[in-house]
Amino acid sequence: MAVGKLNRRHGRVKLPKLGWVKFRMSRPLAGVVIRSATLIKDGAQWYLSLLVNDGIEGPQSRTAPDTAVGVDRGVVVAVATSAGELLDRPFSTAGEQRRVLRLQRRLSRSTKGSANRGKTRAALAAVRARERHRRADFCHTTAHQLAHANTVVVLEKLSTKNMTRRAPPVADPSHPGGFLPNGAAAKSGLNKAILSKGWYRFEQALQSVSRYTGTNVVKVSAAFTSQRCLGVWVCGPEIA
Repeated sequence: MAVGKLNRRHGRVKLPKLGWVKFRMSRPLAGVVIRSATLIKDGAQWYLSLLVNDGIEGPQSRTAPDTAVGVDRGVVVAVATSAGELLDRPFSTAGEQRRVLRLQRRLSRSTKGSANRGKTRAALAAVRARERHRRADFCHTTAHQLAHANTVVVLEKLSTKNMTRRAPPVADPSHPGGFLPNGAAAKSGLNKAILSKGWYRFEQALQSVSRYTGTNVVKVSAAFTSQRCLGVWVCGPEIA
């Protein structure tokens, strides 16, 4: 892949079907091997993500080799650790939530293809982008904190994609063509709560930073993991 430097802050990369694309460099590219490039649109901005082989290997030894922590991801608190830490932060303010509701109502009343509809969609996308950026910052900061403080981090093996599927319709056998209540509203609320905490993004960030810290990320079955707190069973037959 052809990459050139234009000046101290800007470079250009030659992409298939697009030709030369100018971009602002967030870090120097000297001495790295570029594997692939991904072009992403986030709101009104375009971002170029370059996958590089930087040649950095994890450390051979750790300052605290016997440290380990278990991580439980939840919908009330994003990350709870076996050390008793509850790590969370709000990703949108109350004012932003009210603004989202107003923009959604305005969008539903707008005429398709109109200029006002486009402006409303852009304003809604800007609010959503701020929330998304705060979530990404929290996930990366928390992953960095846990990976640098522990040699082993234990995660639940969760399939976020399967857990956030829509509730399947339930046909009513007594009324052909009709359907029985399937709890779709409650399932939709749960799906939004799971996605709003960034479970998968946090896991990706932890896997990424562990390459540089030498942290071993272990996944275990999610069954009964939420019943443990500080290494002691809090419910079940083990109490006796």
